[in-house]
Amino acid sequence: MEQDTKLGRRALMGGALAMTAGLGATALARPALAQGKFPSRPITIVVPIPAGGGTDYAARLIAEPMGVLLGQPVVVENRPGGNDVVGVTSVLRAPQDGYTLLMGYCGTMAGRAAIGGLGAIDTVADFVPIGQVSDTPQLFVVHPSVPAKTLQEFVAYAKANPGQVNYASAGNGSMHHLGTELLKSRAGIDMLHVPYRGTGETISDLLAGRIQFYMNSPPPLVSLVRDGRVRALCVSSNERHPGLPDIPSLAENGMRDLPLNVWFALYAPRNVPAPIRAALTEAMRTALAQEDLKRRAFEAGSLVRFEGPEVVAERLRREIGGWRQIAEAANIRAD
Repeated sequence: MEQDTKLGRRALMGGALAMTAGLGATALARPALAQGKFPSRPITIVVPIPAGGGTDYAARLIAEPMGVLLGQPVVVENRPGGNDVVGVTSVLRAPQDGYTLLMGYCGTMAGRAAIGGLGAIDTVADFVPIGQVSDTPQLFVVHPSVPAKTLQEFVAYAKANPGQVNYASAGNGSMHHLGTELLKSRAGIDMLHVPYRGTGETISDLLAGRIQFYMNSPPPLVSLVRDGRVRALCVSSNERHPGLPDIPSLAENGMRDLPLNVWFALYAPRNVPAPIRAALTEAMRTALAQEDLKRRAFEAGSLVRFEGPEVVAERLRREIGGWRQIAEAANIRAD
């Protein structure tokens, strides 16, 4: 996973250099930005989760190309802690001038919000989306010691060993947690929830066999699957992932329509001026249209899919409501 991240960063640097050579075609946002004198210094994207996971990947995917387009560096800063509250709060406490943004993971912005896990923070009222980065099915993986090669076989194994299978999450309200609880309910199985602080720690225990089942976005897991260090059971969508054609779909395993796609979006605090938000949205839209960026994300298992602020805001509201119902059914509460 760490090797994939390093390779991704080197590829991003190469992509940024290539984009610099073609800025004549992509500098459409620059005149408007120059008039408002934004940005005049570096922009920070805060990731409220430790480095190495999907949120970190999404932030680093767009940071350099957006920086090229905006004419100022865009840097990524990991501020984990407090089940994501530390990083999210730091963005709200910073001057609301567009220079401090949040990379929001659906498990943070919708899942934790649904169970009240962000305290007084209201992700709908306190933030405005800049745009969606990606929308990707999750991978269901198991430790090789588990005698199951398909999701159907895993369900049978878990039913034969109730309470003996551990599954990992990034804490209460995370997509791993709510999503696995939904899977448990649909499949009629019993597994033990083991929360972690970050993807790196989770992967270590998965590789050591202390965790038997894990679902996450593909980027942290693809290299481990390809190396045979974990076994992929399926992806969480009805169709196969176009970048992972050898891994069966959820439907092929006798299950359909689990709302488990992992999506990441960039957010600004509510009071950032609308012209600045619009400039950031245009830079992000242009960056995500770069074929080299989309190709690199695809190879890592991430599906780039830009959506504008209004679409993201509506999706966030809808998913908070849906996850709240699932949390109530599974008696999931904030830590």
